[in-house]
Amino acid sequence: MKEKYYISTAIAYTSSKPHIGNTYEIVLADAIARYKRLKGYDVYFQTGTDEHGEKIELKAKEVGVTPQEYVDGVASEIKSIWDIMNTSYDKFVRTTDKHHEQVVQKIFKKMYDKGDIYLGEYKGLYCVPCESFWTESQLVDGKCPDCGREVLEKTEEAYFFKLSKYQNQLMDYIESHPDFIQPEARKNEMVNNFLKPGLQDLCVSRTSFDWGIPVDFDAKHVVYVWLDALTNYITNIGYDPDGSSDEFSKWWPCDLHLIGKDIIRFHTLYWPSFLMSLDLPLPKQIFGHPWLIMSDGKMSKSKGNVLYADDLVREFGVDAVRYFMLHEIPFSNDGVFSRDLLIDRINGDLVNVLGNLVNRTIAMAKKYFDSHLENRKVYENVDEELISMVNGIEEKVDIKMNTFEIGSAMDEIFEVLRRCNKYIDETTPWVLAKEESKKDRLETVLYNLVESIRVCALFLQSFLPETSEKIMNQINSKNQELKFNDSEIYDLNEAKILFQRIEV
Repeated sequence: MKEKYYISTAIAYTSSKPHIGNTYEIVLADAIARYKRLKGYDVYFQTGTDEHGEKIELKAKEVGVTPQEYVDGVASEIKSIWDIMNTSYDKFVRTTDKHHEQVVQKIFKKMYDKGDIYLGEYKGLYCVPCESFWTESQLVDGKCPDCGREVLEKTEEAYFFKLSKYQNQLMDYIESHPDFIQPEARKNEMVNNFLKPGLQDLCVSRTSFDWGIPVDFDAKHVVYVWLDALTNYITNIGYDPDGSSDEFSKWWPCDLHLIGKDIIRFHTLYWPSFLMSLDLPLPKQIFGHPWLIMSDGKMSKSKGNVLYADDLVREFGVDAVRYFMLHEIPFSNDGVFSRDLLIDRINGDLVNVLGNLVNRTIAMAKKYFDSHLENRKVYENVDEELISMVNGIEEKVDIKMNTFEIGSAMDEIFEVLRRCNKYIDETTPWVLAKEESKKDRLETVLYNLVESIRVCALFLQSFLPETSEKIMNQINSKNQELKFNDSEIYDLNEAKILFQRIEV
């Protein structure tokens, strides 16, 4: 039996088309999911869309369509961009799916029957875009602390979840599970800013709009966004308060919730408390990733600096955009997008280091051996260093991937590719080709290069899946071993350019 690995992204809000900052999350999750599959895990990778709320109702009204028509259009656009980015999700969920809605109603009723949800009145300051209530003390300069927009004073009847009931249990859990919230800075923020001051009970229903899942025992209420949205992680794998499926037993608890740092509070305070109320295990880990921002700050339509992934892919290709996203955003700090840096990465890493290595190695094999290579095992000291580096990739990449340092993991692979280019300069195949007595040594050198490229290509499939497939086709290999194999026989295909140099 393979070990299971369940990874989820946050579900994207269907208010508008996702920009490259939103798209970064699905690409990051995809790299992790692909790497786990490469290492032999049985992976379930879930993503999707969050489709209810007042903001959606207002947007639909603005453009003269029903909320369902509105979210159908945006959800389709989001799914299209996830597909353009070549992401390998197993399920794309939508919170307007009937099954999800039915299970959410059951969850709400179960919590109500347990006494964890009660009817009250909410009077507070409300941010429509964020769909969040705030106290006066939480505002920043009188505005929403999350998005900086104006807030409205609202009073309405609402059901509340007893978040305060689970405060001590949650604090104990976080302290006894140091890896539960990552990076460390996010955990400290949650504990110091929210848990220690004390959790307030949470509004979980609304009456001032209709676009939501109806509370089935009180028709004037709809389930408020976070109880609806967060439960997607269990409703879509077979959870049911009346009796869950074998699928749920297999996949839950989730191994990793991958989310943006801006919604860490909802996933590390609300979601675990909901699960405790349902007597379910908590997810193993929640990682709040940083943002991809523009050189002039966060993307916004008012600044005119919003970029979309599909536009970049049309111009530069999917793997070039994936490489930039995964490489340029550090483990815990925001990454900055700049067109110049993207072009530098394409020309430097993808063209000079990777593309040229593959192209000239295959070209030399064709020129000197008619594209047929066997390992003649005429070794020299310089070979041992290269082979040792190739065999060391797995351990080094493992260490980086296990802590979600994706850019550093890619650097480990590119270090070996750079070493391959240096190896060509050191062994000078064009000089060896001039002497018949050096023919076996020349074939050994080229074999070492092709086999090193094969192993690197396998590791690259997590990050650059299209490019990895092209390389494996060009070297004509189906060997999935992650170590250097000294007894392959290669009949190489034609060399083709992997990345075009961009003239600035």
